[in-house]
Amino acid sequence: MSTNKIEQLLGKEAENLLNHECKTISKDQLYLPGPNSIDEIFAYSNRNPQVMRSLASLYNTGRLAGTGYVSILPVDQGIEHTAGASFAPNPAYFDPENIIKLAIEGGCNAVATTFGNLALMSRKYAHKIPFVVKINHNELMTYPNKYDQIMFGTVEEAWNLGAAAVGATIYFGSPESNRQIVEVAAAFERAHELGLATILWCYTRNNDFKKDGTDYHVAADLTGQANHLGVTIQADIIKQKLPETNGGFKEIGFGKTHKGMYDKLSSDNPIDLTRYQVANCYMGKIGLINSGGASAGESDLQDAVRTAVVNKRAGGMGLISGRKAFQRPMKEGVELLNAIQDVYLSQEVTIA
Repeated sequence: MSTNKIEQLLGKEAENLLNHECKTISKDQLYLPGPNSIDEIFAYSNRNPQVMRSLASLYNTGRLAGTGYVSILPVDQGIEHTAGASFAPNPAYFDPENIIKLAIEGGCNAVATTFGNLALMSRKYAHKIPFVVKINHNELMTYPNKYDQIMFGTVEEAWNLGAAAVGATIYFGSPESNRQIVEVAAAFERAHELGLATILWCYTRNNDFKKDGTDYHVAADLTGQANHLGVTIQADIIKQKLPETNGGFKEIGFGKTHKGMYDKLSSDNPIDLTRYQVANCYMGKIGLINSGGASAGESDLQDAVRTAVVNKRAGGMGLISGRKAFQRPMKEGVELLNAIQDVYLSQEVTIA
């Protein structure tokens, strides 16, 4: 994809996003994605050689191989949002093989999906694309709905499937978060022992995180702190929603803050908000991938490219995009995934 096409998709935001210079946290303070990321970050860590090999398989697969950036296809929405709601737009994806085919055809670094999907397809595809097994889910069948993440299998089972990594979600801020932190921390420790990489979905979840019409679940300060807790339990990659606002701690009235969090370390620009998320991932030593978000129909391509530009220019390491890709015909899904990857391959889209 040409720079002109990226500018066209960004529309009126092109100038603000492509030419923004970050004056909050300097790019010189960040550890940026690159061909030698594993050697520079993990070679001196407690990660054993098997973990580094698993990370290398993630970093060196697909169209972004060798760049330090990743593009991952996640499909666990059959549990998180019900299979019918997720796959009604394209029933072909009730078949888990088509999920894996989309990831391969789309040039992704890895496919992240459920125990059931990967167990059924393991012998056919585990050696063709890195598997990321999502080990916990919000089952969403309890009435009335409750929002909790529970384990659906073991790390040992993921290892037996030939997985390169395990993924998990913690709902930081929820009443169940303490239990989830303990469970996932133990699971990640075991994963590293077995040589698997770890990816954490660092989501905030509390009904009181919405106030006066503003949703602070996507505030830079709250999501940034969730990221910091995620790297503390040794996630190798952090997945987070793109920030849309800031000041959640102040407006809701909890936690600890410093005025510098808002007037020195961030601004209203989405790149600066996302850079604050990156900073909370040990200044980028642990890579930040942002969520592609829900499918909105005709604007999906534009929205995906925008998210990729913001993530890359902030210092992030890629996107994990599902519904925008699989809730449409496979050819269109491949094109959307390739468009995301083109942003990371572009020499003109640089770190702000």
